[in-house]
Amino acid sequence: MPSPFPGMDPYLEQPGLWSEFHNRLLVAIADQLGPQLRPKYRVAIEKRVYQDAALDLQIGRPDAAVFRATPAADLAPQRQGQILVEPVMVELPMPEEVTERSLEIREVGTEAVVTTLELLSPSNKRAGQGRQLYEAKRLKVLGSQTHLIEIDLIRAFGPLPLRSAAATSLYRIVVSRAEQRPLAELYGFNLSDPMPSLPVPLQPGDPAIWVDLQDLVNGVYDRASYDLAIDYRQDPVPPLSTADAAWVQAVLVAKHLRD
Repeated sequence: MPSPFPGMDPYLEQPGLWSEFHNRLLVAIADQLGPQLRPKYRVAIEKRVYQDAALDLQIGRPDAAVFRATPAADLAPQRQGQILVEPVMVELPMPEEVTERSLEIREVGTEAVVTTLELLSPSNKRAGQGRQLYEAKRLKVLGSQTHLIEIDLIRAFGPLPLRSAAATSLYRIVVSRAEQRPLAELYGFNLSDPMPSLPVPLQPGDPAIWVDLQDLVNGVYDRASYDLAIDYRQDPVPPLSTADAAWVQAVLVAKHLRD
């Protein structure tokens, strides 16, 4: 069953589905590019691993705890004159291993990285170590002769920095060609828009390969049977704006997925 939405399905952004969708979409992009890159290039799936605080902990939970002073009459003789506070159990943000994957198009023979393709995750955009590490990698790529493609299908958190244009759309694709820097191509689109196709630049003299992102997302949705995993009667996470929520309601009612 296809997604009810013409573009990005906002329900795929919820924490329980995003990681799986992210990995499936990266593999789908790699599978589409692979045959078109032969025999000069190949596409590799790279990963970076780091430790970060677990994202699902409710920091501040101790604020709701009640601390009770033990009455003096209940204290042992050696405790007379002291206030005894009973401890409560609290939960700390434990380190969690985070694995982020990206694509690299490499020249066969030299293994030189020609193009890096990043599909952003919440950890790349929320304040913290994940964003710091990604921004450092981004700057490194932008300072090299490697092309950069950055696909942002995450509504939450602030967009990654652009120097000369305001990224006002919900979703963004940035294509930074090494020979055009600091200029880059920005493809902006919103919830009601179909996703644009994007060019994958290669070495000088080789034409770019175009990727039909919407077709790939539709295929991933269908093969993964996300219609069986998503409850469209609930509101998506993160929340939508008032206008987008009304549009989503109309779409889901028309598709008989909501009353």
